[in-house]
Amino acid sequence: MNISTKLDEYNNQGKTFYSFEFFPPKTDFGLDNLYSRIDRMASLGPAYIDITWGAGGSTADKTFEMSKTIQKYFGLDVMMHLTCTNMPSDSIKKILSDAQKNNISNILALRGDPPDGSSAWKKNDSGFNYGADLVKFIRKEHGNNFFLGVGAYPETHQEQKNADLDISYLKEKVDAGADIIVTQLFYDVKNFLLFRDKCSQAGINIPIIPGIMPIHNYARFIKFTQFCKVSIPNSVSDALELIKNDDSSVIDYGIEQASNMCEKLIEEGVPGLHFYTLNLEHSVTEILSTLDLVSTHKSNRVLPWRQSTLDQRKLSEDVRPIFWSNRPVSYLTRTETWDDFPNGRWGDISSPTFGELNQYHAIRAGSQSDKVKARRRKLWGEPISIKEISDVFVSFCKGKINSLPWCETPLAIESKQILDDLVALNQEGYFTINSQPKVGGLPSEDPNFGWGAKGGKVFQKAYLEFFTSKDNLDRLVLRLDELNDISYQALSFDGDLISNLSENNVNAVTWGVFPGQGILQPTIVDARSFLIWKDEAFGLWINDWASIYKTNSDSYNLLHQIHDTHYLVNIVDNDFIDGNMIKHILEK
Repeated sequence: MNISTKLDEYNNQGKTFYSFEFFPPKTDFGLDNLYSRIDRMASLGPAYIDITWGAGGSTADKTFEMSKTIQKYFGLDVMMHLTCTNMPSDSIKKILSDAQKNNISNILALRGDPPDGSSAWKKNDSGFNYGADLVKFIRKEHGNNFFLGVGAYPETHQEQKNADLDISYLKEKVDAGADIIVTQLFYDVKNFLLFRDKCSQAGINIPIIPGIMPIHNYARFIKFTQFCKVSIPNSVSDALELIKNDDSSVIDYGIEQASNMCEKLIEEGVPGLHFYTLNLEHSVTEILSTLDLVSTHKSNRVLPWRQSTLDQRKLSEDVRPIFWSNRPVSYLTRTETWDDFPNGRWGDISSPTFGELNQYHAIRAGSQSDKVKARRRKLWGEPISIKEISDVFVSFCKGKINSLPWCETPLAIESKQILDDLVALNQEGYFTINSQPKVGGLPSEDPNFGWGAKGGKVFQKAYLEFFTSKDNLDRLVLRLDELNDISYQALSFDGDLISNLSENNVNAVTWGVFPGQGILQPTIVDARSFLIWKDEAFGLWINDWASIYKTNSDSYNLLHQIHDTHYLVNIVDNDFIDGNMIKHILEK
């Protein structure tokens, strides 16, 4: 969507917005990791993110593909960078047309840096000379279809020494049709405020957003500030000099310095903060926590997941099967062609594409390079017994490791409320990969469980999903059949199904009641989609775990054995008021 409406909402509510900048990684695996990082940082609620355009247009294709992917699948609004460098007008025209077709409606229009190997910027013979020319062209060709940002330099552009002349160039970009200004990084708030005052005196009256680059590394900090000709306050230089060889201390100082700077900027009334993340997340997350800008007091989720920013998908997607909740990217790739799933429901079993994993080319499982394998071996160890497999799952539940093949992010906050029970189950050989506790009518504003409109009540049934052996399953089924209101499915890799459900059963496990609306049922257990999820769930034992070890090693063979002999099981306790499914299971 055009972010002007969102930014107006922040302004009308007197809130400071924030945005994140990322750049396209050089490798496919780097891209996979960045998508996971962006997915996590999306929970911080940025107003938008932007994706850079490499020097000389070197990452043009990646920038465009990333912008499409993130906007379509991650529920985030994207501002795509676009530069003049090495770009003839016909290429710019095509990019803008493609952007519009793909609902990318926010552009940061820049002149751009020289391409690698060049010391000076040169105009393309059939292109544009300045950022203002690019803004004029976009407005001429597309009117107000794009929300346009432009760059600015509180301490002047590195190629310009005259501050007043630099501001006059900025005024040309604003007069050409820019909607917002995002500044270069700086570390002296006084210089930014002086720059802002001069802009106001020059008649520049659109929002000016300060660019914040937290200090992560001393050498990189020196390199950036020298290249951009950014002044460093003595207090910052003196503090860094004492700790420059201690990377951890530099990061901690960078968080403190940026937090203090942002507090001053907010006090001075800046409408927003733009963070140059350098594709890192820790510092920005800590800064926002220090500033108390991320709400922890009420829910702001329309549904229990982040929706796509594309109106067509947002309006049609109102239900998701629970099986992919810990692997949202995987689920989203399965629903890329959403027309195959009428009314947003995963239910048209007659569709020829039902259940096929047509991997979107930019979202795929991480490449298994030697470094990746080594990192995963460090994370999951080299288990040679079922007990050691159990220990890995227990470590995940306790937060000692932050991912499993079936879980792209750490254990959900809501599942931590049943942490002791999950640990006990895993110790007994029930390897849990998905869970949620019962909820019997909490306010929709609840920070852990809430979603939807204010004033509502949200409900959910207790849910468990795990792998276990046939012996464990047989004992479990005997117990489940003694209990009322329990639904279950168990499925082996070769298709042996044990269930008390009909083949077309669909069970709502999350729902909400809101003022003036019907009951919403956004999360379901669908008996048919479970059969489809089975292939991917079992495949992760082999593709993501066993493959990190040498063929026919003890760990490799153990994981293949689990893949071949264990069952994937899901259980729903339909008594969402008094039910205590896990306790009943553990008693036996």
